[in-house]
Amino acid sequence: MRAIATWLLLLVSLTSAAAEESKVRVGPIDAVLTVPPNVARPPVALLIAGSGSTDHDGNGPQLKPATLKKLSEQLVARGIATLRYDKRGAGGWKKEFGRPEDFRFRDLVDDAASLVGYLRVSGRFSRIAVVGHSEGGLVAILTAQREPVDRLVLLVTAARKQGDLLKAQLEKQLPRDRFEPIGKAIDSIMAGQIVDPPPVELAIPPAMQPGMTSAFTEDPIDPLRKITGPVLVIAGGRDHQLVRLDFLALTTADIAAKSLWLPDMNHVLVDVTDDADDVASYNQPERPLDPDMIDAVASFIGQGRGDRGEQ
Repeated sequence: MRAIATWLLLLVSLTSAAAEESKVRVGPIDAVLTVPPNVARPPVALLIAGSGSTDHDGNGPQLKPATLKKLSEQLVARGIATLRYDKRGAGGWKKEFGRPEDFRFRDLVDDAASLVGYLRVSGRFSRIAVVGHSEGGLVAILTAQREPVDRLVLLVTAARKQGDLLKAQLEKQLPRDRFEPIGKAIDSIMAGQIVDPPPVELAIPPAMQPGMTSAFTEDPIDPLRKITGPVLVIAGGRDHQLVRLDFLALTTADIAAKSLWLPDMNHVLVDVTDDADDVASYNQPERPLDPDMIDAVASFIGQGRGDRGEQ
């Protein structure tokens, strides 16, 4: 097995070295387009990162798992082009984005939709897939509602409103007396109210709270039900940010979706053995992604319009 893994890494390295990689700017969005060598009109995947000011590699200011970079390398090695981009705020806030306090969650959807439009107009690709990781899955769902795409892939994506998800996560982590004021503040923000002052452990300035309201209240389930194209949902058993009910709710919302549950995969798409290994993996950019996840995503993007269903 080690020899096979080493060979695959060598193959990815050689393919990456030969791939055509170029910087792209679409409006204010900076992106990286990577095209596999010797493939005429390959399929292309728009890779959408999770929450925070995440860059085109899938790295943030503190956590650097390089999730999108590794996924791109693996897809390119399998003949699939990728477009990955810096989310708003990555590397600093640009004046082209307007005032930070005027940000709304749908701005992220606007960005992704404009990139889908760029890929379509280019005429270089046979098929367009949108691949969303974590919060990027919600962006991907809303983008697929707005812009026709050929494939939609949801990687470790929540089935709940983000405000409800955050409350559930914090309730597990904090003692009850510390959680209660935070939970009430999140409820108030979700209701469109301004919390001033906010709890110390939820230090969202009042001016930024309307933007958080827009993020906290987007529901993935109803828009997912309206998606008519092929969908793939993948989640992992060692993901401590989500629960299996999220996975089941997404697959129930689109009963024709393909789905894959990987017992050892965590939230940054690598296999881990325990809690300590899980935490360490968030800053191990060299750590390989789950191979079954990669195979499933590549096969789904590359396949014809065949049957849909459980993998």
